[in-house]
Amino acid sequence: MTVELPPPPPAVTALFPASRVDAAVAYAELLATDGVVRGLIGPREAPRLWERHVLNCALMAPALPLDARVADIGSGAGLPGLVLAIARPDITITLVEPLLRRTTFLEEAVASLGLTNVVVVRGRADALHGTSDFDVVTSRAVAPLDRLLEWSMPLVAPHGALVAMKGSSAPEEVEAAAPVLARLGCAAPVIETWGGGADAVPDVSPIRVVRVTWADPARVSLPSRPQRDVRASRPSRGRNKRRKS
Repeated sequence: MTVELPPPPPAVTALFPASRVDAAVAYAELLATDGVVRGLIGPREAPRLWERHVLNCALMAPALPLDARVADIGSGAGLPGLVLAIARPDITITLVEPLLRRTTFLEEAVASLGLTNVVVVRGRADALHGTSDFDVVTSRAVAPLDRLLEWSMPLVAPHGALVAMKGSSAPEEVEAAAPVLARLGCAAPVIETWGGGADAVPDVSPIRVVRVTWADPARVSLPSRPQRDVRASRPSRGRNKRRKS
């Protein structure tokens, strides 16, 4: 089953570089077709894919530093990871997703869109602990902040940050995560709003993100664990035909 995608709204040209508008439109079309067929996007979401998903995630692009190395935890259908990769050609992004049917979609989308700044990793975030770190670790609708910290902060470089998309419950989640924040040695989280005020984009609601950094970067010691059950592929290579679910 596929659902017709509404035409791209004017905000697309405001949130994506001119050279990437076609890629943004092609990605939205993939979500409305293959994404729905494969169960990654609900049929009822297709009519509001632009405002609720693609443009919503694109608002986060200015929150990332220049040339950042980014990991998107629980990437699912590529939200926000693939959107950020399209909106920010300067960054390199690793999409981390444990489910085969989702990583298959992500790999095919990366190849179809011609994105050279994306790597897809099949595995859980904790399988990367001790093997990789990133300037930014992001996520959207993956878990409450306390659990997200446990999975994400071991991947955050000493001067990096967790930048997670959150809704209206952000203040409550920050309060509930206080014990975990203290135990891990995090600085006080900052709740940021993007796409509002002077930066408002017509017909796109502002978003909230929670930014968490290390309290003392000099004392950060990322845990060392052996990498296990993690499979990665770059867009220039074909999919592993012997991959098992």
